[in-house]
Amino acid sequence: MSDALLQARGLTKHYGARLGCADVSFDLDPGEVLAIVGESGSGKSTLLSLIATELAPDSGHVAYRMRDGVMRDLADLSEVERRALMRTDWGFVRQDAAKGLRMAVSAGGNVGERLMGAGARHYGHIRGTALDWLSKVEIAADRVDDPPTRFSGGMRQRLQIARNLVTGPRLVLMDEPTSGLDVSVQARLLDLIRGLVAELGLAVVIVTHDLAVARLLSHRVMVMRAGRVIETGLTDQVLDDPAEPYTQLLVSSVLAA
Repeated sequence: MSDALLQARGLTKHYGARLGCADVSFDLDPGEVLAIVGESGSGKSTLLSLIATELAPDSGHVAYRMRDGVMRDLADLSEVERRALMRTDWGFVRQDAAKGLRMAVSAGGNVGERLMGAGARHYGHIRGTALDWLSKVEIAADRVDDPPTRFSGGMRQRLQIARNLVTGPRLVLMDEPTSGLDVSVQARLLDLIRGLVAELGLAVVIVTHDLAVARLLSHRVMVMRAGRVIETGLTDQVLDDPAEPYTQLLVSSVLAA
């Protein structure tokens, strides 16, 4: 019997005549990091949206092991149950931090708001926890009352990470979290993510076109092309000795860059 935290089975999605993804299945264990890689249009973002229940699949399903140990089909959850899961046990770090933050709310408020959504009510505790998490993601305490509109791109992503992790989730979805950032900012953010994932024992599904990000963060890689999974395996195995010609091309293009 599988002890998987997350199970995807036969996930398929079409946009009219265009295929988003086809018959994708995988298990994710507690504390495991899975990278979904591929070029633009490969279907990796569609797959992440299906996992996050932001899209409904044409066929297939996603199941998640709740804290009581019971595996539940996400499609069977009530709206109240789904919302509670997404604001406590799951996190979603988005490529565009503006879509994952309340841009008119202070940094501390962004973190505290998720705590309140999980039931916290004591102002001193909420603010103290927010300050603690800002420190964890290397945001100075004197910026606690600044809105994200006054933050750099890298700081917004770090704030988004704090907002998502403050409730102690077991699963975090990440959609190109370092895309569009300067190389030095990317490196610092990746080190932060890697450290927090290891410290907290998080299970992560990360979508990226950057194989260096996949190598640094993930235990396992799933390669997508034209909506289908064409290769999967341990990260070093897939990236050092790819079996599929398309994966070989991806790896060689990075080496040639």
